[in-house]
Amino acid sequence: MAITKELIEDKIEVVGDYKAIQVRTATVIKEDGVELSRSFHRHALDCVSSVQNDDDTWTHTDTDVSGESTEVQGIASAVWTTDIKNAKKTANENSGI
Repeated sequence: MAITKELIEDKIEVVGDYKAIQVRTATVIKEDGVELSRSFHRHALDCVSSVQNDDDTWTHTDTDVSGESTEVQGIASAVWTTDIKNAKKTANENSGI
């Protein structure tokens, strides 16, 4: 009797004006190759995070995707253009995050 656990990125979506990437990971538990259970975890990635400083200037940091799968890294590289990042920075400043 062999019990195994697999983590599978089974859904990757690009959504919204600023191309947020949503990743769903399935955790699959199998016994002798037969699936016993499946559960899901989601996380989302924005291209830029922004912080308003005490002097009312802004610090913008590009999101580090080096810990993500090569597929997510490739998608981020393709959709997070300079124009998208600049638009997200402007939106963050206008919303007063």
